Amino acid sequence: MREDSRSGGFAGRALPWLLMFLVMSAAYLYAFPQANICYAVVVLLHAFAGIITAILLVATLFRLLRNGSFVARAGWMLVAASAILGLILIKTGTARTEWKWLFLHIVVSLVGVGLLSADKLGQRSSLPANAAQQIVRSGICLMVLAGVGYGARYIRESWQTRSRIENPTMPPGNMNDEGDGPEGSFFPSSAQVYGKQKIPSKFFMESDSCKRCHEDIYNQWFSSAHHFSSFNNQWYRKSIEYMQDTVGTKPSKWCGGCHDPALLYSGLMDTPIKQIVHRPESQAGLGCMMCHSIADVKSTMGQGDFYLEYPKLHELAANQNPVARALHDFVIRLNPEPHRRVFLKPFMKTQTAEFCSTCHKVHLDVPVNHYRWFRGFNEYDNWQASGVSGEGARSFYYPPKPQQCADCHMPAESSHDAGNINGVVHSHRFPGANTAVPTANEDAAQLKLTEAFLTSGALTVDIFAVSPAQTQLKSGASSQSELATTFAVGEEAETKITPGAGGEVAPVTAPLNRVQPALRRGDTVRVDVVVRTKKVGHFFPGGTVDAYDTWLELKGTDDKGQTIFWSGMVEDGGKGPVEKGAHFYRSLQVDAHGNPINKRNAWATRAVVYVRLIPPGAADTVHYRMTIPENAGNKITLHARLCYRKFSWYGTHEAFAGKPDPASPNSVAPDYDDRPTVFTASLSGVSAKQEKIPDVPIVAVAESEVTLPVVAHNAPAPEPKTIVKKEEWQRWNDYGIGLFLQGDLKAAAAAFQKVTEADPANPDGWVNIGRCAVQEGDMERARTVLEKALTLAPNLARANYFYARVLRSDGNYEGAAARLRIVLAQYPRDRVALNDFGRILFLQRKYSDAAKTLQSVLKIDPEDLQAHYNLMLCYSGLGDASLAKEHEARYMRFKADESSQAITGPYRQLHPEDNNERQGIHEHVSVPLPLLHPKRMNEAASAALAGGSK
Repeated sequence: MREDSRSGGFAGRALPWLLMFLVMSAAYLYAFPQANICYAVVVLLHAFAGIITAILLVATLFRLLRNGSFVARAGWMLVAASAILGLILIKTGTARTEWKWLFLHIVVSLVGVGLLSADKLGQRSSLPANAAQQIVRSGICLMVLAGVGYGARYIRESWQTRSRIENPTMPPGNMNDEGDGPEGSFFPSSAQVYGKQKIPSKFFMESDSCKRCHEDIYNQWFSSAHHFSSFNNQWYRKSIEYMQDTVGTKPSKWCGGCHDPALLYSGLMDTPIKQIVHRPESQAGLGCMMCHSIADVKSTMGQGDFYLEYPKLHELAANQNPVARALHDFVIRLNPEPHRRVFLKPFMKTQTAEFCSTCHKVHLDVPVNHYRWFRGFNEYDNWQASGVSGEGARSFYYPPKPQQCADCHMPAESSHDAGNINGVVHSHRFPGANTAVPTANEDAAQLKLTEAFLTSGALTVDIFAVSPAQTQLKSGASSQSELATTFAVGEEAETKITPGAGGEVAPVTAPLNRVQPALRRGDTVRVDVVVRTKKVGHFFPGGTVDAYDTWLELKGTDDKGQTIFWSGMVEDGGKGPVEKGAHFYRSLQVDAHGNPINKRNAWATRAVVYVRLIPPGAADTVHYRMTIPENAGNKITLHARLCYRKFSWYGTHEAFAGKPDPASPNSVAPDYDDRPTVFTASLSGVSAKQEKIPDVPIVAVAESEVTLPVVAHNAPAPEPKTIVKKEEWQRWNDYGIGLFLQGDLKAAAAAFQKVTEADPANPDGWVNIGRCAVQEGDMERARTVLEKALTLAPNLARANYFYARVLRSDGNYEGAAARLRIVLAQYPRDRVALNDFGRILFLQRKYSDAAKTLQSVLKIDPEDLQAHYNLMLCYSGLGDASLAKEHEARYMRFKADESSQAITGPYRQLHPEDNNERQGIHEHVSVPLPLLHPKRMNEAASAALAGGSK
């Protein structure tokens, strides 16, 4: 090679130096991808050096092959091949679709350089050359280069492990310790920017610069709810205007961290929004840069708990100079890895749910509500604790495989955008449940997509059973949450159910579509309808559940065309409010004066009247009291619809045309608003396609229908009848789950008994009977049925969990701990199982072991109430008063203010329908209909509401 260099003139002398530079620059580029000017310069120099090398090889390759040794000739041939590949990659870029050629280029280059290096070492050796020595030298050089390559890959991939979302084990003691604190520019949002700098608003407004390479994704995003998260959304706009008028501008930054990046992070949100609402910054929404510039997520406590990073090369990317822009795009196409690292952190793919939790989980505290800590909506915790995540041991159902947020809300779409994988990208339309925004925007495609998503079978409705109406239902059963929350609490905490009133279980006839019992004219019956979440990974409905109309409608019509029963009717021919007595799925909250929270004024919440949501993989059983009219036809068709309207009728009218009644006193404060609302405000300038109140559609998420025969009143009373078949076991199970969650434990156990009859080899029926027995405190019954379940499935996690509860009640702590170890071996992130295990260790006085176990709970959720309580006890036992006090402070911060329930009393007296809905076990009656005798209607309504009003 030395001889070749001398004889080759300039080319012979230049090629070794060029190859040395190419190898060194390649090692740097591969091992240390960075989005900075230095790296970009090296990328360009590497490409330029490769082109020069290719040109020189064209001029000298024949001579090099003629004069060199066999090893040198092989090396130069491989280098030439790698040069050709390099030129092709300069043309095509190194996107994922070109990786096979990129890695071939790297391997061929390394082997070629290795052989040339071995030949050069041979020329410098004083020993006579022979084939064996050439092979050894070549092997050594290739092994050295392989080691360098492995090291470079290790360095490159280590970035993946460093960028993970991990929770602190001690959450802040108050909101002032979150984010940058009260002196921070973005507080009370928990969001922070590296260096505590502000970010120019244009950074969040230049999503069109992404369109150059990701056009399909850009077009998807353009119609999405993310794009319309800010003041280009009238519902959100009105809520912030009202908030700033009521509690000031600074508290509204609590929302801005996730909704208004162009305003908040540039400092514009210090200005009241009414003054700047039509500026482009206010209309930007959540652009590409908002989510993709999140460099670190600090926890899963939500509230915008992340760090943003302002990329150094953004000005080049968004530059209007065509030369600078072309140069930027060329460098990214040539080596997209730094771009990917800036905008697609590993946690965005591997910890999608934790990433989404930053904005889809919130809490309020004194700086926002002038009151105390309160959980707002929370999509993450109930997903994490459920079977859907693959982390919930106690779930009623275990799905075939775990799912994360993107599996449903970012489905695959065909695309040839840069970054596509096998011709698909994750949809940035983010299909969900927001039908309001595309309606206001008159975006038919997005509305159609959303309606299709809602009706895709995620939930089912089953008109399942009928039974003779009982006397009035007793009030009782309600799930009790110790956490201060306006949202439901599911499997992330141990649910304490107050059993309903005792007594005999009413015999039912079911399933109705198989049995079809006769209904007698003049009789009053109870109809049970089951709503089941099947493909929902969080509570249904999700999000800001105080703001929607979500309800179950049951309508009965006879073969004469007469409507004989209707619960859940919508007024004004289906355009108005939902009748007050419907079965709603929502959170009903009140302010300090008992006014309903209906203007998105969460900061004024002081008490919760009720929360009714359906957990993932669970069910709700709804009861209707129906009187069969004397003049009914010979058949009655019952039609049930699970209806959804975003937003509520009142919420939409308030957002577009609502204003305080000018004739009423100005009685408003941060914790209440006594002013009536009138819908007479001007529609000029509203954030919608047209200056009118939009008619938000009602979507039937799921439907069911059965037709039953009607007989004379003097006909013999039909005997209860059930059909139990193996293929029907899940319907009986769902029926029982709904009864169990409302506290009707005896009826639930009877339903689960049917599961065991349908399929005796299925352990779920026995496990669920055991659940009921544990809740009732009947541990002997629980022991019997759970041992039966464990005989069928010894390692079934949910069976072992409830059996541990039985053993713990016996005082058999070792036995209970052994069962929980079986559970935790399969589901190490089940918080309730971990809390129970830690509690058992505490009862055994193993305080250090208990504390270690309970700390692992806080790594999953730093705000876990039970873990803080037990850690307080553990550290007291260890004599560590300081840590005991810290955990006591967190326990008191997150614990519910039980005295606040007194506020709901006057409201419930004035709103008997809501008081009825508050009860775990309750019935619904029909709205007044002409066909029904008024006396019968009043008697039925009184019977249904009596239990709730007592």
